[in-house]
Amino acid sequence: MRTLVAIPVYNEQKYVNRVLARVREYASDVLVIDDGSTDLTPCLLGKHRVEVIRHAENRGYGRSLQDAFRWACVDGYDWVVTIDCDEQHEPAAIPMFIETARSGRWDVVSGSRYLEKDENGDSPPADRRSINGEITREINERLGLTLTDAFCGFKAYRVEAVRRLELSEDGYAFPMQFWAQAGAAGLRITEIPVRLIYNDPNRTFGGPLNDPETRITHYRRVLDEAIAQSERESDEPVRLCAGAAMSAGEERCS
Repeated sequence: MRTLVAIPVYNEQKYVNRVLARVREYASDVLVIDDGSTDLTPCLLGKHRVEVIRHAENRGYGRSLQDAFRWACVDGYDWVVTIDCDEQHEPAAIPMFIETARSGRWDVVSGSRYLEKDENGDSPPADRRSINGEITREINERLGLTLTDAFCGFKAYRVEAVRRLELSEDGYAFPMQFWAQAGAAGLRITEIPVRLIYNDPNRTFGGPLNDPETRITHYRRVLDEAIAQSERESDEPVRLCAGAAMSAGEERCS
């Protein structure tokens, strides 16, 4: 099973050396997508044995993931593991994602910071936790899923399954489009627990999305559009999920 670890980065000079050194302990094939960094990140990447995609300007988190999927498809990888570069994901958990993927039972292995109670975990900013909870509930209700954490970027994706999707959302609302399409395509989804880590509660999204109301409105709009698109293409309600399954009892939507 060929696995690519993909890391989106944007102005991560504070963390990138430590994160890449740790990731390389668990993965030989690493791709960094530098989303137009304006700090020292591009210079630091040259010190590590990793492949690099460089955006000339900032194009968004979702675009970085799309580029990672395209790279994996062209290069013949079976799975892509995505991990953030801000030390809020533990590289030591990469083997757990690969082991779960290797079982052959799933198309998406999604990390969850809330699947199990972490007594030693950090407390996320109140607005982020609230929006995560609200949007996760809405996704579950509308798509018939049982997610506990719709926004965690620590995931493993089966490349052959992702090839069936038409992902085009470039920004932070990428998960809204992904979950809608994954449900409509009947992808088999499971969650595994990861630690809740917030090293810098002052990190921002940048621009209008810094405002919580603007952010949740944007997420809902993208989710509405993604569901409507999937319904137009399938001629049936997306909540039927076309056989999508979750790990909780492996129940299928009906």
